[in-house]
Amino acid sequence: MSRPPFPAWPDVAADLVAVAARRAPADLVIRDCAWVNVHSREVIPGADIAIKAGRFASCGPDAGAMIGPGTRVIDAGGRFLIPGLCDGHMHVESGMLTVTEFARAVMPHGTTTMFVDPHEVANVLGLEGVRLMHDEALDQPVNVFVQMPSCAPSAPGLETTGAELGPAEVAEAMGWPNIVGLGEMMNYPGVVAGDAKMLGEIAATQRAGKTVGGHFASPDLTDFPAYAAGGPADDHEGTREADAIARVRQGMRAMLRLGSAWYDVKAQITAVTEKGIDPRNFILCTDDCHSGTLVNDGHMDRVVRHAIECGLDPLVALQMATINTATHFGLERELGAIAPGRRADCILTSDLRALPIETVIARGEVVAEGGVCLAPKPGFRWPESARNTVNMKRDLVAADFDIPAPGATNRVRARVIGVVENQAPTRALEADLAVRDGLVEAAGEVCQIALVERHRATGGVTNAFVAGFGYDTPCAVASTVAHDSHHIIVVGTSKADMARAANRLREIGGGVSVWRDGIELAHVALPIAGLMSDAPAEEVADCAQGVVAAMAACGCRLNNAYMQHSLLALVVIPSLRISDLGLIDVDRFEKTDLFIPG
Repeated sequence: MSRPPFPAWPDVAADLVAVAARRAPADLVIRDCAWVNVHSREVIPGADIAIKAGRFASCGPDAGAMIGPGTRVIDAGGRFLIPGLCDGHMHVESGMLTVTEFARAVMPHGTTTMFVDPHEVANVLGLEGVRLMHDEALDQPVNVFVQMPSCAPSAPGLETTGAELGPAEVAEAMGWPNIVGLGEMMNYPGVVAGDAKMLGEIAATQRAGKTVGGHFASPDLTDFPAYAAGGPADDHEGTREADAIARVRQGMRAMLRLGSAWYDVKAQITAVTEKGIDPRNFILCTDDCHSGTLVNDGHMDRVVRHAIECGLDPLVALQMATINTATHFGLERELGAIAPGRRADCILTSDLRALPIETVIARGEVVAEGGVCLAPKPGFRWPESARNTVNMKRDLVAADFDIPAPGATNRVRARVIGVVENQAPTRALEADLAVRDGLVEAAGEVCQIALVERHRATGGVTNAFVAGFGYDTPCAVASTVAHDSHHIIVVGTSKADMARAANRLREIGGGVSVWRDGIELAHVALPIAGLMSDAPAEEVADCAQGVVAAMAACGCRLNNAYMQHSLLALVVIPSLRISDLGLIDVDRFEKTDLFIPG
């Protein structure tokens, strides 16, 4: 780590007081701004904001006496000054980027604080991977707080991960300087059942005085009070107005997400805009954005704009992306507002609804201007031990994707994973499929899906069926990003191309590869844990866009279909998923048969 620790408020309080009392000059003064105060929910015109030692020193009508020979002055010209935006729940790995490159991508969009849960890298590299991400986060010019992953594996007994974490690892991580809490507790059946391991992790976090992240993915809210009683303090898995209301009624924060593929704000924000629920317990987040979204559409600025378009008052939307988030993590005296002593994270914008991000200041330094990142790049590098993690036993062949019929028959009734556009949950479908030469054949909307083991070189391949992608030509898409166990997910209509795609990922050390008729159309190389690239976001976004275009060339018309692809092994979100152990009925939290008798 090359960056010195950011000074605490008590360490610089004397300097802040001296500036505010007009006895000393500020480092930076922003003059004539419309100060957006998220504490009082008002806009205060004609304000001057003085900054010293990376923190706000004075917020008021005239800071002329605080300007010295070395003071930098920015004339806001009456523009709005809003707090830097906070993402309350996200996974850096889903952007296909390292923390460094992710931060550089989002700074021009006004994100100055992120609360990240590195459970993707934890499932591949274990505690070592979490520590590496923790240390890289500390090296950034913006605030990147880390939540210790809670569920590796996410569903014990239903999947096999590259590493496992438990209460002992959680307790150890709680002593690290940049750990702010426990990551999303996805094993909600375990919490409801009183599982000792899950409750032990929560207890270690609570005893450290830190925040427990939640993840209750079931649409059935019967057991939700029991889950809340276990200790999770927030939840981002809501998709309906009733979900948001249930969270806040149980004393939790409802996190409303707008990611690359999950559009859950509109359906839930009516709890505030129509039902009149107090907005202070609502938080906006992304969970998650891939590199293409970051480069082309934005990050938390995109979420705030969307919430406003859904009818939310702009000042309330800003509260949900700043002070509400900071308060939730016990950091309201540290960030999330433009007020004395807080970290000087702020944005100049000329319009509170359109929210153009014109100048971004983090810790008192201009880090982005006009959409361009100006911050120096940290020197953190991931070690070789985090690379070359695609441990397949051998190259695959087409026959590895054969699905034998159960007995002598010419047709079978099969369970099929149904993709739902723009949502994380899947549907549990059924389909009648033909059998030829003893092998079941996918047809029409139904194509094959497989999970290829890649952590311990077991040679295992689990085969099943999926519908909803729309592939209409011989093709295959393979990815080592396969939440959360991160084996290799392969979806295709050609067994030969499925083998080629998986083998290609073995060759390049991880990533995404799209094939059609025996030819690779596009790929993204993700050499770090098979999840991330240390290339700049623009380069990764170009490759990712190539993957999207290649999937479309194979007939796929889904919005952000790759994100849907990568979640098909997430065995904690209903209804039907695939794992290295078989087909998983998440509604019952148990393995199920691929074929339906009779």
